[in-house]
Amino acid sequence: MSHVMNTYARLPVAFVRGQGVWLYDESGKQYLDALAGIAVNTLGYAHPRLVRALTEQIGRVIHTSNLFQMPLQEQAADRIAEITGLDEVFFCNSGLEANEAAIKVARKYGHDRGVAEPAIIVMEKAFHGRSLATLSATGSRKVQAGFEPLVQGFVRVPLNDLEAVRQVAANNKNVVAVFIEPIQGEGGINVSRLDYLRGLKEICEHNDWLFMSDEVQCGLGRTGKWFVYQHAGIQPDVVPLAKGLASGVPVGACVVGNRAKGVFKPGNHGSTFGGNPLAMCGVVTTLDTVKDEGLLENAVKVGDAIRSGLASALGGLAGVTEIRGMGMMIGVELDRPCGEIVKTALARGLVTNVTADNVIRIVPPLVMSEVEGRQVVERLAPIVREFLQQPADATQPARAAAAR
Repeated sequence: MSHVMNTYARLPVAFVRGQGVWLYDESGKQYLDALAGIAVNTLGYAHPRLVRALTEQIGRVIHTSNLFQMPLQEQAADRIAEITGLDEVFFCNSGLEANEAAIKVARKYGHDRGVAEPAIIVMEKAFHGRSLATLSATGSRKVQAGFEPLVQGFVRVPLNDLEAVRQVAANNKNVVAVFIEPIQGEGGINVSRLDYLRGLKEICEHNDWLFMSDEVQCGLGRTGKWFVYQHAGIQPDVVPLAKGLASGVPVGACVVGNRAKGVFKPGNHGSTFGGNPLAMCGVVTTLDTVKDEGLLENAVKVGDAIRSGLASALGGLAGVTEIRGMGMMIGVELDRPCGEIVKTALARGLVTNVTADNVIRIVPPLVMSEVEGRQVVERLAPIVREFLQQPADATQPARAAAAR
């Protein structure tokens, strides 16, 4: 019996090694990875440049703490400032920590301006993490249930609805920030319209609010630009990052600029492990490799190949609601819960995932080639077709499980 706490319904496969976009289990079976550890493994597996850099760094020093100067942390911060267009970077260890820092920045910003009970506008179906503050910001009762009382100070509105935000602005003088995932990951690959993002930014400017773009899952090149907000041609005040930032080494970052610059002073926030040399080596190497190997352009090319391939293989099929996304962040929404597709795909050598009960999520490593992208389509499309052709009663147990 395992002593690992039972917080995940784990799939019955253990991956023991990887190469490029391929994973291998204990028996040596090969799997094509269209999940990248949930949008984490930017450079795939065993990327020689990353392996070499991390190995050398482990041989030098892994951790010293933020009580001392860390040149690698400064290098990583410089690179992040360059690609975000922002000014200051706080390093932590995960997406929820980056989001927690963003929430604290917003509250401190409000208090500094005389707002006694600062409030933050968040979106329905959002996912910002599982700490008490971030699960309170998250738009999922399933994530919140059993952990009440929730943290106050969040005002929820529908995604892509500017009028709802204007209503809040007119009626709630405690609001200090808007907090949005420009593409909702866990919520089902829900894409914000670019004109909506621009409209949100205008409302923030008009009201002197912080615009906070949670790019933990959708950022760092996955959509073909470094960040989704860059597609809209706007500049946020706060950008939380994590997942793909160091290709699998745990790291998060809360990046601030504009109105949020200088809000945190010494003593306002901290992290023992945050910004440690090993993680910073992962960040520097990942960002440099993405640039040197042209992986932003690759994300567009391969993402288009996967999306257009799925559209021609599944488009118009009864049961396929929508195929959507940007770059290498793709969702295939079905009209019914489809969790069982994950196991079928695994059996056929494809690693994928279902989120929001009925959306197949495809977020491959950014090093995936067009040929491999087409293989994702070739493996996934028949599985979806077969699933949708099952008689309705055959999918009932899966629906009941998904509902639970």
